[in-house]
Amino acid sequence: MKGVMAAPQVDVRPGGLSQRLVSAIVLIPPVLAAVYFGSPYFELMVLAGAAVLAWEWRRLCSVKPDNRAIWRLAGALAIVLPCLALLWLRQGPGGREAILWLFLVVWAADTGAYATGRALGGPKLAPSISPAKTWAGLLGAIVAAGLAGVAAAMLLSGGSANRAFALGAVLGAVSQMGDLAESWAKRKFGVKDASRLIPGHGGLMDRIDGLFAAALAVAVVEIAAGWTGRERVLAWL
Repeated sequence: MKGVMAAPQVDVRPGGLSQRLVSAIVLIPPVLAAVYFGSPYFELMVLAGAAVLAWEWRRLCSVKPDNRAIWRLAGALAIVLPCLALLWLRQGPGGREAILWLFLVVWAADTGAYATGRALGGPKLAPSISPAKTWAGLLGAIVAAGLAGVAAAMLLSGGSANRAFALGAVLGAVSQMGDLAESWAKRKFGVKDASRLIPGHGGLMDRIDGLFAAALAVAVVEIAAGWTGRERVLAWL
């Protein structure tokens, strides 16, 4: 009978699943509330996030004196442009649904990559940039994002399942490329995380790198569609 009544083992290591879940449970509701209620809450959330990101990037630049001005300029662009993209998408037609859909897709991609990568392992995606990332994780991100895209579209507007899956899958891949880009920058700075602000995730930059990449990609395509007179990418929402 020894061990029958033992407490279940929980992963409480830094970055462990339980710690990540607790952080998500705490952070996700206020984020969704700001997206849902819109102005001025959404703008204040984005502004506060930009301030935290600027602080994290300044800390990173302080550990690498070489080409500091160039790194600071790159960081400013990497923060300001996606923030403007998020604000613009939220204010456009169907903005609330578009941002909610985008957030859910990117969160699903992150979860799918994490769960699939840990469960299956396998060949590394980019070992010189991010040793933990695998091709299985990328595939998991793409599939999870596609399925979340369909579920979110059905919940929000009853839009086309095929289109929702395709766009969700593409943005899942884009979000992982954004994650890799941030990992590359952190390697240049010689650090593992942008900060230790969010337990289990590191810094805010470590949490929203994929979202920023996806939001910027959607905004660019939406603007291009407007210039060419084509249908908006998210018009079906």
